[in-house]
Amino acid sequence: MMGHTIAIAGCGPAGLAAALMLHRDGHRVCLFDQFDEPGPVGSGLMIQPTGLAVLAQLGLADEVAARGSRIHALKGLEEHGRNALDAHYDQLGLPGAFGIGIHRASLFNVLYRAVQNDRIEIKTGRAITGSTLSNKARRLTFEDGSESEEFDLVVDASGWSSVFDPAPKNILEFGALWASLPLQPDDPFNTGLLEQRYRRAAQMVGVLPIGSRSADTSPEAAFFWSLKVSDYQRWRDTPLEEWKADVIALWPETEALLARITSRDQLTFARYAHRTAKRPVHKRLIMIGDAWHSASPQLGQGANMALLDAWSLKRGLAEGRTLGEKLRLAASWRRDHVDLYQWITAFFTPLYQSDGVYKPLLRDRVLAPISQIWPISRIQSLLMSGLFGWPLASLGLSAPDYSAISSEINANASSLSQ
Repeated sequence: MMGHTIAIAGCGPAGLAAALMLHRDGHRVCLFDQFDEPGPVGSGLMIQPTGLAVLAQLGLADEVAARGSRIHALKGLEEHGRNALDAHYDQLGLPGAFGIGIHRASLFNVLYRAVQNDRIEIKTGRAITGSTLSNKARRLTFEDGSESEEFDLVVDASGWSSVFDPAPKNILEFGALWASLPLQPDDPFNTGLLEQRYRRAAQMVGVLPIGSRSADTSPEAAFFWSLKVSDYQRWRDTPLEEWKADVIALWPETEALLARITSRDQLTFARYAHRTAKRPVHKRLIMIGDAWHSASPQLGQGANMALLDAWSLKRGLAEGRTLGEKLRLAASWRRDHVDLYQWITAFFTPLYQSDGVYKPLLRDRVLAPISQIWPISRIQSLLMSGLFGWPLASLGLSAPDYSAISSEINANASSLSQ
């Protein structure tokens, strides 16, 4: 089979993973990024079993797991100490299963280094404004008025602000302040938990251990604080110590972490959008990752869904007959899972991020208690892990071999300590 010439817009997890897969399948791939030096955006994220299954196919699962921190459960308490969220990976029925808290820079570096090792072409400083289409090719157009060479296919992996989808972006009311902070051995956040505390649904503080960015750096945690987009300027005008006092009042154990924030420059405000492109497939163009479907980070599925999309595209290009059929297959294998998680995220987000009174009561008094009863407890864990809806089987993927991954992590840790 003759390979295609493929342009990929965006050097995030979706674009880098797609580039690796398609290049290794014999296609000529060129990555485009708007920045002069591609890099990660954001702080911490969770690699779920779905994303880890794709990384295993790329031969990168062990390295990613070694860079991150093993997470065994998600735990959330409301301000009076009542349970609001309690989901465990041991409910999945996968022996030894865990999530991986990891800095976005660590995931990016693993994928980016693999792209460089495979000598995949990357063109930087190219701000894409759209594309032009002829009968046999598509060209990217750039901010300076120039055009790219012709490509058989353009893959839009540019994120939720994609220029290829003119529809409104539907920016969510709540965003979040993020910081990556060093962890000390006596901190209470080295427990293999993603922990959150809630004041109703209007305020949320969370801590996620995210491992070490390199062998010679200390472990870190991603700290996040939910904040309405409309309140961001008010937060900037509030004395930093006054804001810290509000956080500590909700979760006293964060005081040591907050002491490591000495400047607002350590905190980044992230906005989120909940949107699904009506048509992820056009002639000689396909959207993957957040360019196709974006949502709040409440279920932590963004990077994992993007990795699944990239794998589905690889399979579609390998199994279809015409290019149109290849793209339709790639989108169809993902559509049900995407639609399901877009709906689920839209339902759950207001329970954790909203100004309402009754939704957090529903969360704390109804959903939290029944979520501890089997089989609801298992369903909750499947939702958390991205496995609800059986996405792996439909893509011909197997669950990660957690025993082998753990053995590799332990062996690496042992060699480093000697």
